[in-house]
Amino acid sequence: MTNDPAAADGAKGAVKGAGRAWDEVLGGANGVNAITPDMPGVTRYPNLFRPRRIGRFTAANSIKYAACSVSNFNHPDGAISEREIGRMDVVARTGCAIITNQGAYPDTEGYGKAYVRQISLAEDRFIPQFARIADMIHDAGAIAVQQILHAGRYGGIDHDHCIQPSDVPQSLSHFRPPRVMTKEHIARCIDDHAQAARRAVTAGFDGVEVTSFMGYLLSNFLSPYTNTRTDEYGGSLENRGRFMVELLDALREAVGDERMVWVRLNGAELMDDRGGNSEAECLEFMRMAERAGVDGISLVVGWHESTRGALGRDVPTDGWLRLATAAKSAVGVPISFGPRFGDPLMAEAALARGDFDFSEVCRPMLADPLLVHKVAHDAVADVRPCLGGLVCLSRMFRNLPYICSMNPRLGHEYEPELVLTPASVPCRVLVIGGGPAGLEAAYVAARRGHDVELWERAPRLGGQLVAAAREIGGGAIFLRLLEFYERALARTGVRVVLGKEATGKAVGAAAPDVCIVATGAAVTPDPVTGEAPGGVATWNADDAEDPPAGDRVVVLGVDRTALVAAEFLAKEGRTVTMLSAGRRKAWDVPPTFKWRHAAWLKEFGITVLPGARGAGWDDEGRIRVAYPPEQEAATKGPLPKTLDVDLLVVAGSRTSRQKLITDLEYRVDVLHVVGDAIAPQSVCQAVHTAYRTTVRI
Repeated sequence: MTNDPAAADGAKGAVKGAGRAWDEVLGGANGVNAITPDMPGVTRYPNLFRPRRIGRFTAANSIKYAACSVSNFNHPDGAISEREIGRMDVVARTGCAIITNQGAYPDTEGYGKAYVRQISLAEDRFIPQFARIADMIHDAGAIAVQQILHAGRYGGIDHDHCIQPSDVPQSLSHFRPPRVMTKEHIARCIDDHAQAARRAVTAGFDGVEVTSFMGYLLSNFLSPYTNTRTDEYGGSLENRGRFMVELLDALREAVGDERMVWVRLNGAELMDDRGGNSEAECLEFMRMAERAGVDGISLVVGWHESTRGALGRDVPTDGWLRLATAAKSAVGVPISFGPRFGDPLMAEAALARGDFDFSEVCRPMLADPLLVHKVAHDAVADVRPCLGGLVCLSRMFRNLPYICSMNPRLGHEYEPELVLTPASVPCRVLVIGGGPAGLEAAYVAARRGHDVELWERAPRLGGQLVAAAREIGGGAIFLRLLEFYERALARTGVRVVLGKEATGKAVGAAAPDVCIVATGAAVTPDPVTGEAPGGVATWNADDAEDPPAGDRVVVLGVDRTALVAAEFLAKEGRTVTMLSAGRRKAWDVPPTFKWRHAAWLKEFGITVLPGARGAGWDDEGRIRVAYPPEQEAATKGPLPKTLDVDLLVVAGSRTSRQKLITDLEYRVDVLHVVGDAIAPQSVCQAVHTAYRTTVRI
């Protein structure tokens, strides 16, 4: 089998020894127990791997695994599934010194339940299942913390209403209408949390964490937006914080002084436009939590209803670090911090400065569960990056099991069919196409011990990753992904041939045992527009080359590729108009990113003409614009029928490149098709189809 050793710079930091692949680091190692002081990364990043006190415990390093998202892998009654146990087996061994299990709702009525398959701590019958998870975390040498999540305003998913402090209508239609909590209900809710905490420590957890993340119940009491009560639980900052203080007191009594109590609090709600708390008020609540005796504060950012993004790649990696430094100055208890801050180099520097106490990570370890181990081996460059596209949240908000674009194993850890194992019969594998699907296929095939060659007709690898990197909000991450694959292919011995056009004859002459077609998709030219006249430059939005000059730009299409190109050009100062051709804006963009494109269209003054199509050219070199008859009839005022244009950007409809599939049917033994060559799809599906195909070869 071809080994998969990791190196940060050349051979430096390599994981040495026959059969010492990265998968085996996780498969054979036991979490924190596998990280030793003599590892090169432990020396290079001493603050990340420095043991730290928290309450009565000493954490083996300064890394906390965040509860992150509800996985939706479990049963509708709140019971934990074997699928979840498989995931947590991997999480337990990530190398984090503190592992926070995902949030469990605490009440038997289920008003705290936010997601169809959220786990529950509302009954004693669940204790043995939680004990299995606590045991796994302890066996890996980590501290086990159980999060309690009552969704409040965003809960009651099995009911026709939710509960919250006040009768504040929902701004998002998919949430339930509110019902106001009485004082009796408040007291019962606090007791529900305490009983859930009791069950957690009975199961063996070392502490509990209550969360206000995303605007859940605790946030609802703290925020003047959702708390308009006039009794002792509303009004002043002290009164709005009363529920939190009473809740923390109850949790402490339930778990005792020997266990930990954490609270997740907003450093910024991003709810200023709705009358939410200021950042200064958020710090005051942290001080109140400290006085209530918490052992640690986990800093979070944003609500579901926030009109600004908190976690996507459009937020700079260190965009929220200032909130951590402010919190660290405001309170004396340990601060854990992680929103958008998954870069281990930045975390090391921040810990060295004392900006916070624990680096809290989740989504980067959804993408690469070996992140901490790779850092310990001084192989940071080998970490598979999180794209920050929030596919995980998009799925969760649809009550589907969450997935990760970069990790096809997530949620399928317990399925032997998707375990990467040495090939029973090593083959000569030819991969055609160097986009994300081809790169993943070549990497996986090589890791399994196959002899792999990759042909790419362009002078560089990457395919649509190169065009995607033009995205103005963090698009550089796609080039970081390309760098990851380039290193991975070199490390696993894949022979890459650039500028190689694959034909049936050429592939037949190469005579591979297995051929994987990853030829991608191309933008379909608009037949109505036809060839542009002289003086009008054209540019395909997929092109790796920079766009030509031209101040007046018309973009054909409103899909993701078209939007990225339009926003990129508009940011350069060009005037951009988009013709939608009857499609909805951002129709192929994940739900958690649609609003970002809407904001950028507005920010850069991009005009979108709904329903508009190119209809050829007039004698003066202007593009004619046509509209559906019903739109013209319904529109008040004139619609533009021609547009001056210097640069025409071809985007919109895409067609899979499939000719080679037919050409190869009688030229190769085994033929597979992955990625956009099957049908135009997302980078997530490209990577997943490539992995699932190649892991079985």
